[in-house]
Amino acid sequence: MTEAVKSDYRSAPLSPGDRTMLDFVARLTEDPAAMSEADVETLRRAGFNDEAVHDIVQVAALFAYYNRLADGLGIESEGDYRPRPVT
Repeated sequence: MTEAVKSDYRSAPLSPGDRTMLDFVARLTEDPAAMSEADVETLRRAGFNDEAVHDIVQVAALFAYYNRLADGLGIESEGDYRPRPVT
């Protein structure tokens, strides 16, 4: 599932709610100025309450911020980083 989502979430076997959430996040990432109340209503119709909508937007925004911060500072991606197990 992880690989399918990383490759292209639109072809991954996701629940309708998860697909709606990722469509929202993709739109927010690609064209934030185009977002409207209708986009939020789509999430609500998919079963997300206001707190969940807030969390979705916060995570997407923080991810975008950290990527731009890393890009601006020239920090290279760690690729497929996997943390070491805690012993």
